[in-house]
Amino acid sequence: MFIEQAFRGKHDFWLYLVGSLIVALAAVIGQIPLTVAIILENGWEASTMSQSQMMQSLDPNLLIFLLLLSFAVGFIGLKIALKYLHHINFMTITTIRKKVDWGRVLLGFGLIAVFSSVSILIDYQSNPENYGWNFKPIPFLILCLIAIVMVPIQTSIEEYLFRGYLMQGFGVLAKNKWFPLMMTSIIFGLLHIANPEVDKLGYLILFFYIGTGLFLGIITLMDEGMELALGFHAGNNLVGIILVTANWTAFQSESLLKDVAEPTIGFDVFLPLLIVYPIFFIIMAKTYKWKNWKEKLFGKVEAPAEIIN
Repeated sequence: MFIEQAFRGKHDFWLYLVGSLIVALAAVIGQIPLTVAIILENGWEASTMSQSQMMQSLDPNLLIFLLLLSFAVGFIGLKIALKYLHHINFMTITTIRKKVDWGRVLLGFGLIAVFSSVSILIDYQSNPENYGWNFKPIPFLILCLIAIVMVPIQTSIEEYLFRGYLMQGFGVLAKNKWFPLMMTSIIFGLLHIANPEVDKLGYLILFFYIGTGLFLGIITLMDEGMELALGFHAGNNLVGIILVTANWTAFQSESLLKDVAEPTIGFDVFLPLLIVYPIFFIIMAKTYKWKNWKEKLFGKVEAPAEIIN
């Protein structure tokens, strides 16, 4: 099963802590080009500017590219951890299948991409005063090229780190499945605490991030692989960054629309957790005939017999 694949390599929990530090260090190194670009643009005045002022001083497409670049460098850090600390490869933390099931990736991508696109279109038609049309042909084309290449990298490293690497690490530590599911979801949610959305909407929005992490973790455990989560996360972020952004979100791009409404925490924030995600669960469960929910989400984690022998 998925978590038990960790036993194929070195799996002492301290190795996962060191590996996480390596990934974090790689991501920090990946932020150097962004820091250099901000200094070149603003000179030493950058030291007196707020983070939002520094970000707004760069061309939006350049900013998006440099922000996403750090995630690509983070991938290198994870590869180093897997190869030299655990002696396993990416497939070990991706899926129990012999190769990546791209049909599952496309299903996860399609479900959220269609839902998000339709939701944005309906809201735009119903509340046009909340949006500003922002279409600029050349900048938008450049954004699409950057997003199509870089956004899947950003979302994939997050999935590999939380739903793959740490899911297996916490599972080996706790010898059960519910603990890694909860821990990775909570850590995933809390790491968004520095996002400008939290500053604008308050800490209540963290329940959405934690709930989304829980959703991604459940579909990973039930499906014995990350393909659905990889596609879902990529679809969610890609649609968002291309179709609509706001001046208070983590990614501010040359999107088609700009949300100019004053943000508030309402039922719409919890709608995915209470209604949309459960519907996605049903679709995925029916499609892939998921069974043994109790065992897959709350069962024990033990080294497979073939590895012990």
